[in-house]
Amino acid sequence: MSAPRLQSRQSRRATHRARPSPTVPRPRRPPNEPGPPDRRAPGGGFAGTAVLRPALPAALLLFIAVTLHSGAADTLMRFLDFGAGVLALVSLSVTVLWGLAATDRMVLHSGHRLLAQAVHRGTAVAGLGFLGLHIWVKIAEGHTGATAAAVPFTDGARPGLIGLGTLAAYTFIAVAVTGAVRGAFTGLTGARWWRALHMCAYLAWGLALVHGLKSGRAAAGWAVAGYAICLTAVAVRLALRLRDARRNTGELP
Repeated sequence: MSAPRLQSRQSRRATHRARPSPTVPRPRRPPNEPGPPDRRAPGGGFAGTAVLRPALPAALLLFIAVTLHSGAADTLMRFLDFGAGVLALVSLSVTVLWGLAATDRMVLHSGHRLLAQAVHRGTAVAGLGFLGLHIWVKIAEGHTGATAAAVPFTDGARPGLIGLGTLAAYTFIAVAVTGAVRGAFTGLTGARWWRALHMCAYLAWGLALVHGLKSGRAAAGWAVAGYAICLTAVAVRLALRLRDARRNTGELP
């Protein structure tokens, strides 16, 4: 290719690149014409938000005043005095059952086991929340003292039963903490320690079951039947798990 033709092509490319792109001019508002109304408040937020800020605390105070005047707070405390412990025990029982279900490899697939583990963790968090609420209500109502709730077997009226509940609470908290930091237990030895600590949840659940049935008011017949069903289900599922573990390790034919 000759030099003049190459130079002409390069000059056409440079002219094409330097050509400005067509733009559509925006219509300009006359200087005296007012613009759209500004919805922002002087502080930088929207005017509606500025109006709602003082209204929300006033509405909350009004709700609290109406609740206290109507006696709903006393009704709630009476319900929590009995129901918080029951909710804690039910949640922790479901946690134990779902934890056992998450270890099944004969019926459940990997996706099902992941779902079971998620439900296991969720019910464990709910159970610990109800457990903390149960302890707070019992101390606030004067059924036990803060020292008895913190130190096992120091309650003046029922040291044994209250102490079992305190031990169960500490064990559940320890199991929850070790479950949250499972990644810290690396290696074969660490995995064995983690499994041994996590298995303490069954002991804590049994202590909580005795505490719930004997330390409070007399349980209704349906409650006793429900506890018996949970106990039987956990015992059967745990026995099946131990049998499968022994078969996998070759201890059974």
